[in-house]
Amino acid sequence: MSATRIPSHAATARRAQRGLSLIGLLVTGVLIAFAALLALKVVPSALEYNAIRSALAKVASAGGNSARDYQVAFDRFAAVDDITSISGKDLIVERRPDGQTVVSFQYEKRIPLFGPVSLVIDYRGSSQ
Repeated sequence: MSATRIPSHAATARRAQRGLSLIGLLVTGVLIAFAALLALKVVPSALEYNAIRSALAKVASAGGNSARDYQVAFDRFAAVDDITSISGKDLIVERRPDGQTVVSFQYEKRIPLFGPVSLVIDYRGSSQ
C-alpha cells in the first residue's frame, strides 16, 4: 500500500503560480489611487497648518501691547508664508492673571475629494 505521490515538478509549478489575480490587482490599484488622491489633497493643508503654527510662535515671542499688535504681526507673516486659511482677526488673544499672553487659533478646513464627498479637518493651536 503505497500512497500516491505528486511528482515534484507539479508541486513546484503550483507554488510558482502564487500572486495577485486580475481582481486583486484592480482592487489594489484602486486603493493606491485613493490613498494618493487623499495625500495630494491633505498635504498642502497640513503644510499650511505648520506655517500657521510657526507664524504664531514668532508673533507670540515678539510680544505686543494689544491684541491688534498680534493680529497685524500675524498678517505680515501670513503674507510672506502665503497663509490663506486664517487671518489676524481670527486669532484669540488672552491675557492670563499671571501676566502671560496666550495667542490661539481654531479653524475648520473642508477638502473636497470627489462628488459630494469632502474631508473636514479641525485645526487648532496656541502659543503655549
